[in-house]
Amino acid sequence: MKIVQFVILFFIALFFHFNPGTVYAEDDIMKVHFINVGQGDSILIQTPEQKNILIDGGPPSASRKVLNYLKKQNVQELDLLIATHPDIDHIGGLRSIINQIPIKEIWDSGKFYYTRTYHRYFRNIKEKNIPLHIVKLNTVKALADNTSLIVLNANSIVKTNNQSSLALQLTMNKIDFLLMSDVEKKQELKIMQRTDVNAEIIKVAHHGSDTSSSFAFLQAVDPEIAILSYGKGNTYGHPVEATVDNLLAVGATIYSTAKAGDIVITTDGEEYTITNSGVNSLIIKPIK
Repeated sequence: MKIVQFVILFFIALFFHFNPGTVYAEDDIMKVHFINVGQGDSILIQTPEQKNILIDGGPPSASRKVLNYLKKQNVQELDLLIATHPDIDHIGGLRSIINQIPIKEIWDSGKFYYTRTYHRYFRNIKEKNIPLHIVKLNTVKALADNTSLIVLNANSIVKTNNQSSLALQLTMNKIDFLLMSDVEKKQELKIMQRTDVNAEIIKVAHHGSDTSSSFAFLQAVDPEIAILSYGKGNTYGHPVEATVDNLLAVGATIYSTAKAGDIVITTDGEEYTITNSGVNSLIIKPIK
């Protein structure tokens, strides 16, 4: 009996050795979910160590969607919540998250904003007694031996909300994500001057607005995949034609939440797959 079990295990091992792209072991992968919240941003990161990180929560109208999405992904606790900046399309949907899901820690840009949405968000954090950290440039959070999150842009007293957005670089081994929040071209320039921004995947800044995504910056990033998060038929005209043209000119394949719905990128640090709404794989690409 033991010999039979050994032979079965041996052939299973051989199968996965010669078919590494067929399936990922659950404890070896990271999932990055770009949640379709309409006109806004919300990103869920699930690490191989089963840490759950939520970046923004979309507008107030997306509150229930984000909460249900987290529950569907079996998120019972957030290890980290990141509010990139205080605009309503990023923090508006966070109230129900803060009230209903335990949160170990919150990162905030520290940009104060005189709005009801911001005050409610801040009051809820105090009521729940959640540790709140105003993060600085180059703050690093190690998520595993080969997985990390680093702050590429942070608040300054002379910057606007968008300019103060927490832009983040997420890395797992050979796969890099740039999560650009709503930063503008001036911040992009400074980021590329001090950081190697080359990355396989970019979450395009400011929903594809003309305030961001300069051609020089996108050339430096040289992304394979570009994610645009925006609402269908939005009144801002996002994404603008110039941004789409720039992305295509640098060879990026563009996915948008408005068209694809929820987008999930799964990686083992060597290659990645992309699915929409957790259905069948749309594309499989190796590293560069």
